[in-house]
Amino acid sequence: MKDRGAEKIKVLIVDDSAVVRQALADILSSDPGIEVIATASDPFVAAERLKKQLPDVITLDVEMPRMDGLTFLQKIMSQHPIPVVMCSSLTERGSQTALKALEYGAVDIITKPRLGTREFLAESRVRICDAVKAAAGARLVKLSARTLEASPKLTADAILPVVSSKAMIATTEKVVVVGASTGGTEALRVFLEALPLDMPGIVVVQHMPEHFTATFAQRLDSLCRVSVKEAEDNDTVLRGRVLIAPGNRHCLLKRSGARYYVEIKDGPLVSRHRPSVDVLFRSTARYAGANAVGIIMTGMGDDGARGMREMKDAGARTIAQDEATCVVFGMPNEAVKHGGVDKVLPLEKIAAEVLRMV
Repeated sequence: MKDRGAEKIKVLIVDDSAVVRQALADILSSDPGIEVIATASDPFVAAERLKKQLPDVITLDVEMPRMDGLTFLQKIMSQHPIPVVMCSSLTERGSQTALKALEYGAVDIITKPRLGTREFLAESRVRICDAVKAAAGARLVKLSARTLEASPKLTADAILPVVSSKAMIATTEKVVVVGASTGGTEALRVFLEALPLDMPGIVVVQHMPEHFTATFAQRLDSLCRVSVKEAEDNDTVLRGRVLIAPGNRHCLLKRSGARYYVEIKDGPLVSRHRPSVDVLFRSTARYAGANAVGIIMTGMGDDGARGMREMKDAGARTIAQDEATCVVFGMPNEAVKHGGVDKVLPLEKIAAEVLRMV
């Protein structure tokens, strides 16, 4: 992982749409820490640009004429690995291809910017610039001038205010909550594939655009013994089932009697994200308390750090993925700094420790 200091992140934009290239260039250039060094209409033009100057990050369209994004990604990762962020439209086909790209070594997915409200465009800037910054600091495996126009960085108070009451009547049923961001799609696969069919119910927040989480859940469901689905409002948290928070919606754990369930709701970005790990973790602290196990995985920023501390203070057991196995050690590191982590473990050892805890 590169220590960039004050050096600007150099970005190459590859997209066959001139409108999208310009929109991405405007968004990325609005961040004083990012410089767009070139744009390209397809991978062949991009290859010529790469001969002249190597960027720190490439944003890459999924579907292009002459050569598709997946093929170009494979060439990049096999010949000269450079962090790649896939840029996809909100289509089922696009989401399937973009998720395949993550398996091939892409760092993250962003959705193509489109016209919308001022708030929507401000949120898009936050998400796109953050994805590029995370990619610039990512570990790869071979195969302000002008500030962002975003609302203030909110905490989980915006969705679920703090209350002084302690959560829980003890129960025998446990619940596991997981938060992840950059690099999390593959980390979650490794973790969930190691779990038995009778695993206590799991709720996951993975930072991902809307419409991608359903495809992601389907992919995991085909690989794991536990069942995996995109969470819907009022879904019950059941043994052997994993609920993935839908992209662009907050996901809260709730309890009615002995039943745990999820609430899916709108709201502002929290810790720069929607869904937010902090929102899931705070609701878990409140409604599950000592009956919960919390896991924070690879990702940039500090989403989940405060919520994990709240979970620990409520009696939950907590685990952070270690630096060596993270693509980006931001979120786990912040959780450790906030004093909310019981154990820091390599990715491949987390499942066994969770099973011991529950």
